[in-house]
Amino acid sequence: MTYPSIIAGTDKPLSSIYQLALLDLDGVVYRGADPVEMAATGIAHAKERGMRIAYTTNNPSRFPSLVADQIRSFGVELSPDDIITSGIVAAGMLSKELKPGDTVLVIGGDHLRDELKKRGLQVCDLASDRPQAVIQSWYPDVSWRQLAQATYAIAHGARYFATNRDMTLPREGGITPGNGAMILPVVAATGVEPEASAGKPEAYMYDIARDMFGHNGNRLPVEACLPVGDRLDTDIEAANRGGYASAVVMTGVAGPDDIMRAVPQLRPAYICANLEGLNKAQPRVEVSSEPFESSSHDEQGTGDTLRRFTCGAASAYRRSVSSTRVHLEIKGREVQSACGSLDALRAAASAAWDAVDRDGIQAQDLNLPVFSSDLSDCGATETSVSDQEKKS
Repeated sequence: MTYPSIIAGTDKPLSSIYQLALLDLDGVVYRGADPVEMAATGIAHAKERGMRIAYTTNNPSRFPSLVADQIRSFGVELSPDDIITSGIVAAGMLSKELKPGDTVLVIGGDHLRDELKKRGLQVCDLASDRPQAVIQSWYPDVSWRQLAQATYAIAHGARYFATNRDMTLPREGGITPGNGAMILPVVAATGVEPEASAGKPEAYMYDIARDMFGHNGNRLPVEACLPVGDRLDTDIEAANRGGYASAVVMTGVAGPDDIMRAVPQLRPAYICANLEGLNKAQPRVEVSSEPFESSSHDEQGTGDTLRRFTCGAASAYRRSVSSTRVHLEIKGREVQSACGSLDALRAAASAAWDAVDRDGIQAQDLNLPVFSSDLSDCGATETSVSDQEKKS
C-alpha cells in the first residue's frame, strides 16, 4: 500500500478532476446545528462543475432524512439517499456476521435499530434477552444503565461490535466525547475490544458509495472518488486503506501540527481550508536539492544535500539529514510562525514527512513551524526568526 509522501498538486480544480466527493459531515459540513463556513458555497460550486456529492458520516444517531433536512436548511439541495451513515454500514456488517433472526443489544438510536430490523435481525435493550451480539454507537442519551447492560451481555458471551471509534465529535461549543471514548468503559469492564467497527477508518463506507453512485450499475473506480474529512484517524485513514486520494479540511478536528506529524497511513493527498477548496487547483509542492551551505562553523563539512520543499511563496527545509527542525521561509525570509498560509503548511508538511520517511526522524521529535488554525489560500502573516534561531 502506497501512502502520500508529499502534498499533491493539480492543474485543475478538484471538482473538475473527481466525479464523486465523499464528504464527512461533523466538522466538514456542520458543527452540531451550525453550518461550517463556506460549506454550502463550496458544495454548490462543485456541483456546478459536475461533481456528484455524497455524505458519509460515522454518526449513526439520526435518520438520513433528518440529516438531509438540516443540510437543506443551509441552502444545499440533496436527497436522503445521498447520505451513508455508519448505522447503515453496521447493519450490513452484522447481517453477514449473524444469522437471520438473531438478537442484537443496541446502544444507539432509532436509525440504527431500524437498519438492523431491515436486515432481519431482532433488537433488544436488556442482557436478560440473551442477545447474540452487542453493537455500540454514539447518541446523546447514552446512560450508565445501557453500558451496564452491554457489559452483562458481553460477559455472557455476546459478540461485541461498534459502529465507529471516533474518540471525539465536533459540536457547536467545541470538541466532545465520541463513540470511541464511550466504548472505553465497556472495554475496561469486560476486557473485550469490539471485534469490528463499521465506520471509518475502515473503507467500507467509501466502497459502498462507489456502488450506490455508479453509472448504469457499474461501480465507480477508486480514482474517480475523493473522500474529504476533518479527521486524520478516521476520514483520511479510511481513504488510505481503500486506496483513495483524500483531502483534509481545516474546519474540524485536525490542525496544522497534526498534519505535519502525521504517520504515513494518516496523510492526506490535499489540504483545503474548507469545502470551497474543492473548486480550486491545488498548488504543487516542488522539491529541489542543493548542496548544503552553512554559515555556522558547527554545520560545516557535513556533506549533506539540502532538500527544499516549495509551494507558492513558501519553502521548508532542514539544515542537515539529522536535524529535527523544519525551517520555513516565506518570500525568501525565514519565519518562526505563519498565520493564514496553506501554501506554507503544504511545504512544511512535505518537509516533515520527508524527514520521517527518508531520514528516519521520529515525528514526535520534530521541531516544527507554528501555524494558526485560521488558514486560507491567501498570503501569510509572518513572525521573523532571530539570528540566533536561524543557527539552530
